[in-house]
Amino acid sequence: MKTETDVCEETPTMDEDQVNSVIQRWRDTPEEDLKPEDYEQFRSLGSACLAENGAARILRFIEDEKNQQLMVSMGHTLVAPLVNEVVKKEKCPHHCQAALTHLTRICRPDELLHSLLQIIQDVHPTVISETIITVVPLFQTVLLELEERRAASVGLVLSALLDQLVRLPVPHTEQQEVDDEFGLCHCCEVLAQFVKCLTEDVKRKDDDDEMRAELLQFCLRTLRELLLEAELKQDRKLSPLWLFATEIMFYCPTLQATLVVVKASVSELLFYGSLRKSQCKESRACLAYLLFVQLITVDSFPAVFSPVFVLQCNMEYISQLLSSKKESHLLKGLALCAKSLENVQDNRLPVSLLELPTFYSAPQNLRRILTDCPMQHLRKSALHVFQLFIDKLDVEAKHKFFRCMLKTSSHAGVEGYIVKNIRNQVEFSMEPANGNKWFLGEEFLWLLALVLCVPQAAETDLLNSMDRIMESLNLLRYLVIRDKEPWSKTGVWAELCRIKDEYLKMLRVCIGLSRGYYSAELNALREDQKLKAREARDAARCGRLVSGMTVKHEKVSNMSPEVQRQVLQSALVTFDLMESLIFRIDEITAENLKIPT
Repeated sequence: MKTETDVCEETPTMDEDQVNSVIQRWRDTPEEDLKPEDYEQFRSLGSACLAENGAARILRFIEDEKNQQLMVSMGHTLVAPLVNEVVKKEKCPHHCQAALTHLTRICRPDELLHSLLQIIQDVHPTVISETIITVVPLFQTVLLELEERRAASVGLVLSALLDQLVRLPVPHTEQQEVDDEFGLCHCCEVLAQFVKCLTEDVKRKDDDDEMRAELLQFCLRTLRELLLEAELKQDRKLSPLWLFATEIMFYCPTLQATLVVVKASVSELLFYGSLRKSQCKESRACLAYLLFVQLITVDSFPAVFSPVFVLQCNMEYISQLLSSKKESHLLKGLALCAKSLENVQDNRLPVSLLELPTFYSAPQNLRRILTDCPMQHLRKSALHVFQLFIDKLDVEAKHKFFRCMLKTSSHAGVEGYIVKNIRNQVEFSMEPANGNKWFLGEEFLWLLALVLCVPQAAETDLLNSMDRIMESLNLLRYLVIRDKEPWSKTGVWAELCRIKDEYLKMLRVCIGLSRGYYSAELNALREDQKLKAREARDAARCGRLVSGMTVKHEKVSNMSPEVQRQVLQSALVTFDLMESLIFRIDEITAENLKIPT
């Protein structure tokens, strides 16, 4: 019958008697006299035993009464090989699990903690989820038994677990969450229960401020590094990530309880106080998104804050999210901006808000998405939010915002959209009780001067500026069609006509030059195609092919000849359309002044 060698099969360097002798020496040696090589040898013997299907023998050895003092001294070195066997799930993992449970009861918590931290920090990328699921219950037992520096240890453990968790790919579709190929969702469930246990323990102790701070830091980091990347939707409330967001962060005793425990409310984190200044902006941005867009715990949020105040505070987070290039961040930023704006009445945002940096940066980020983002659904959403923002500004704020965008956008499409909004605002201002100096009086002339200008004068490429120019001409046509009485009352009609005349005069020059250029390009293209056709026929007659051709005009040389022709003809049609609008504006003006055309 085997004795101490039940802990391990014989190794190439030690026979059965040697193993028994070494184990007996360890039993007889005071703990303070054990050397580092003794611990390493003990671990090696345990690993060798496990490698030979010895999980049951390891368990018997660990539970043997005469080995308990040895386990107190050296048992923590067996944790790593036992966890490795559980993760592999190949050789009696239930015996290994039972061995680990026993070790957590008898080994010193600080030594076990060190061993477990080493395991999670060195985990291989292919077994991250399996390792987290295995070690979290062990961490829970060890942390609850710690007496000294417990808060710091909790912080180390939570940080180490999250370091590994965020390495797992975040599922973005419902099917990916169901499949949970990389185990992230399962890990979230385990981690939620772990933090819940820690939080419940803290709630029983009123003076553990350090532990409260560590839990809060973990929750905020989870918001920033995990939930900010996840796609969370109310119509998928049974998805693991949604439940993680609600249970670990809000409804179950985790973040909400933690916030109560640390004596900090959600409103303090988001809107004011020292916590708001010290915590990561991205964490608070995700918190604002979950609160105001997904409405998690919104019922417990104070109703004393006005919609304008909430928007003003959220603009910081909106700017942060919209400045990102990540789709998940942009989606959350757009949704948070839309929801914050929707609660504000139209024409209520005062011009003073535009002095705030965030009220400048957020619209500029929207403009960047509109002009640079390659994803159509994001551009469509950004346009909706952009218009919503305009609708909420009061008339003076609209006037200032339009001027700012015309000066800074450098994009004909955006500028054309702004000019279209200017026309709508002029029409609104002409209605009874809506009159104002910003769109009917002298102040409007400053705005109109920005609209009715040709930035590069005669050198302006009208084709690239088409959106802005067409909307500007439509605005002009609208202005001259309307009764001039409102303008006469404000004394700006004469100046408006002067600005209009200068603009149309320069525009005619630009159209003439551009038409001449594009006509020449089109004629050159036709001549070039004729030349190529003639050369091809000549080459065919000679029984050979021309190996290369020279394109004389290379303005659009990267396009096929047919596409070049279509672009050039479209440009000429556009110039005709511009010219017809100019003619119509002159015609209406002449009729209003009673001058024959």
